Amino acid sequence: MSKNTLFENKEEALKLLEDSRKQIDKIDNDLVDLIYRRTSLAKDIVFAKQYLDMDIYDKEREKSLHDKVNKLAIDKNIDEEILSEIMNMLTILSKNEQEEILRRNENG
Repeated sequence: MSKNTLFENKEEALKLLEDSRKQIDKIDNDLVDLIYRRTSLAKDIVFAKQYLDMDIYDKEREKSLHDKVNKLAIDKNIDEEILSEIMNMLTILSKNEQEEILRRNENG
């Protein structure tokens, strides 16, 4: 592996590595917090869907979400397939939470 000319010495490279990892750790914490906040909205959503006599799975909403995410992936130069898989996992998490809320509500 060839040495990069970004650094004048090993200490600079190590410092950048450490700082970047600290930033990634903070972003990871923020992502988990955002996922928690997103998932916590499932209660509001499922009760509204129940009142409106809607299914948990909303094909149009999911298509719209994926279209938006694909556009964002292109705009941000992020792998579309991987970002789509992440959004699939988030929608599954939300649907599972909605189903669990319904189960708990029905069982008292």
